[in-house]
Amino acid sequence: MTELDAKSVVVGINGSQAAVNAAKWAVDEAVSRQLPLRLVYVIAGREAPGGSAPTSEWALERAETALSQAEWALQTTAKPVDVETAILSGDPAQVLVGQSEDAALVCVGTARRGWASDGLLGPTAAGLVAHAHCPVAVIRTNPDGSPTQLGVIAVVLNDDADNDEVVHQAMEEGRRRHATVRQIDRRLNSWVRRYPDVHVQTVAAGTGVRPSEKLGGAIDLAVVGSADAEEMVGLATPNCHPIVGYPDCSVLVVRH
Repeated sequence: MTELDAKSVVVGINGSQAAVNAAKWAVDEAVSRQLPLRLVYVIAGREAPGGSAPTSEWALERAETALSQAEWALQTTAKPVDVETAILSGDPAQVLVGQSEDAALVCVGTARRGWASDGLLGPTAAGLVAHAHCPVAVIRTNPDGSPTQLGVIAVVLNDDADNDEVVHQAMEEGRRRHATVRQIDRRLNSWVRRYPDVHVQTVAAGTGVRPSEKLGGAIDLAVVGSADAEEMVGLATPNCHPIVGYPDCSVLVVRH
């Protein structure tokens, strides 16, 4: 499915500040694609026929309040985006996976940081990363609820079949967010590997050059492909990924 076929950029809303921050992050995604931003609140529980919410007034009031707060926060961005809202019921991960069939991107927020016993992703984010039909953005929030500051967008150059699309999406993110894109070169036939004595704007894995020595800037967003997505769900300990701090940062998973 191409972006032209997609109907919206979807954001999961659950009443948390992390979800609001994710919605604000997703505004630029919707504006650049000329698509509406669809805010979806999922009432956890048995799904009613047609995906409609149960009749509990308390549950509906909570959902409407969360969506209203998110909409108000988006108005403060003063960006020209059309906002849609929806209240559905069921398992949040399954519902959002269903929404991904007609989306250009699904975005969720998380306040998780550090290496927890059950990994860095909650069940909703993990379900999306594993099963979504479109790209997924997991946007991290600081422990105090404030949004993370815009930093470096990192992407690995490798020989995976989908790498061209992954790098393309990283460059698009750099363009729409006016951010630095750090390319980490791991291709087997990389020119950087053949000429390690020549300084270029990519970071060649294994050359001994530390990113902080040449480029600086904390990683704000890691753009990865399907191979990393399959491993990310089960990660519970630090790994040796070439993107420093991955995946304890915001992550955009690119899917065809």
